[in-house]
Amino acid sequence: MPWTHQRIGTEAERRSVLAGGVLLLAILVVMLAATGRHGTAAQDAVLVEIPSGTRFHEVVAILEDRRVITQPRLFGVYARLRSLDRSVKAGVYQLPRGARFSEVHTALSRGHVLTHPVTIPEGLTIKGMAGRLAVAAGSDSATVVNELSGRGLHAAWNVPGPGLEGYLFPDTYRFAEGVGLERVVSAMIDRYHRYWTPERRERLAATGLSEGEAVTLASIVQAEATLASEMRTISSVYHNRLRIGMLLQSDPTVLYALGGHRRRLLHAAIDSVADDPYSTYAHPGLPPGPICAPGAAALDAALDPADTDYLYFVAGPDNSHIFTRSLREHNAARRRVGRP
Repeated sequence: MPWTHQRIGTEAERRSVLAGGVLLLAILVVMLAATGRHGTAAQDAVLVEIPSGTRFHEVVAILEDRRVITQPRLFGVYARLRSLDRSVKAGVYQLPRGARFSEVHTALSRGHVLTHPVTIPEGLTIKGMAGRLAVAAGSDSATVVNELSGRGLHAAWNVPGPGLEGYLFPDTYRFAEGVGLERVVSAMIDRYHRYWTPERRERLAATGLSEGEAVTLASIVQAEATLASEMRTISSVYHNRLRIGMLLQSDPTVLYALGGHRRRLLHAAIDSVADDPYSTYAHPGLPPGPICAPGAAALDAALDPADTDYLYFVAGPDNSHIFTRSLREHNAARRRVGRP
C-alpha cells in the first residue's frame, strides 16, 4: 500500500538526518578539542582565578584575557556541547596559554586547581603547626588553635582523643590555597586512620595498650628521641616502667603541662605543675592524651619496643642517649655527660 511505504521512507529519512547530525556534531567536538597549543610558546603557563559564582560568559572572558584561549566564540560552542557551562569549579588554576579546548574542559570541570605543599614535621603540637595550617585554611594561627583545641573534637573525627592533639598526622600534603580548615583536618585525620593497617592493629593488641594509649606513648617517644634509631629503645624504657608501675618521669610531658619549651627544666617548674594530669613526675601511668603529633616511626616504636631491661636514659652532648638499668648507673651516666 502506497500510504505505508511513504511512512517508512519518512522515518528512514529522519533516522538518516539524525545520524548525520550526530556524526557532524562528533566531528565538530573532535575538531574543537584539538584547537590550540601550536608551537613552543603555547607551553607558557599562567594563573587563572575563577571566583565562586562566576557566570560562564565571564569565565570565557577570563580565559581569553589570560590568553588561555584565543577563539572565545568557538570555545563557547565547544564548552556548551560538553556541558562545561554548568560544571565549572571555582578556584585558582595553572593553565597553558593557547591550551587545547579539551585541556581547559578537563581542568575546569574536574576542579584541577593549583595546590601548594604543606609539610607538618613530626613532634609538633596543634599550637606549633597552626601557622602552617592557617595558610592552607585561609585563616590565621590564633583562629586555627582556637578551632582545633576543643577537648571534645575527637568524637566528631573518630579518634581516641581527648581532642585532636596527636591525631593530625605529620606528613606533606597538597592543598589549594584557602581550601578551608575542615578539609585540611579531614586530610590529616584520614592519613592517621590509614596508618592503622591490620598488621599494626595486631601489634597493638599484643602490647595490651588501647589505641589512645599507644598514640600517647608514641608522642612521648617522639618528643624524647632525636635519633630515629633510638626510638624503639626509648619505647622499651617506658614499657618497662609501665609494667612495674614506676613513674614515667618524662620531661616533655611536664613541658606540655607548662605550655611549651623551656631552655632548662628546673625542679621548681616541675613542682609547679604537680597537680596537672600531664605531669608524669607526679602521676603514675600515661598522661590523659598525646603531647604532640607522633610520626609513623614513633608509633611503630610504641607498638614494637626493643627487648631490653633498661629503666633510665640521659641525653649526651650529641643528643644520643645513654641507657641504664639502675638509678646508680643512671646517676653515673648523668655525671659523665655533665648533667646535675
